[in-house]
Amino acid sequence: MTEELMLHGCLNNTASAQEALYTRFSPRMLGVCYRFARNREDAEDMLQEGFIKVFTQIQQFRGQGALEGWIRRIIVHTCINILKKNKKFTDSVDLIHAGSLYLNENNIPSILETKEVVESVRQLPMGYRTVLNLYAIEGFTHKEISKMLDIEESTSRSQYTRAKAMLEDILIQKKILQKPKERIRMLM
Repeated sequence: MTEELMLHGCLNNTASAQEALYTRFSPRMLGVCYRFARNREDAEDMLQEGFIKVFTQIQQFRGQGALEGWIRRIIVHTCINILKKNKKFTDSVDLIHAGSLYLNENNIPSILETKEVVESVRQLPMGYRTVLNLYAIEGFTHKEISKMLDIEESTSRSQYTRAKAMLEDILIQKKILQKPKERIRMLM
């Protein structure tokens, strides 16, 4: 079924169109949810809630940009709303070397696509993981993140810096990075 037919069917609440849309986009959106969730079950719950919103708000899609991007944005916001209900984002973990990273920001999405690194990101505290995902993967600014999470912009920046430092330590411990001097930039 073409995207246009799916969209038209979803606007008319046609179950087969909704199923086709879900089947096409749910695997990628589950990956988005998984980055924010503590476990697969939570990610699946986020995905289900997100697609409920997609189907109830489908009439708001104006065809400006890709349908997948519009769905992704709803899924990300759903994940954030679920996380906001359950925990504060101002929790932090003190790191002595939080400012000692040399990371090429433009290449973070390519590094974070490997399974080992995704699992390492999931070991980060929720606030760090969420800010890292929103900034490095989803492309939100620290100002946007601060509004989404009801935190200060400086808190978003700080958590992002600390997330990178903690991620580097985890990658070194897992021997994904061979030695501290290689830093995350060597994975790109």
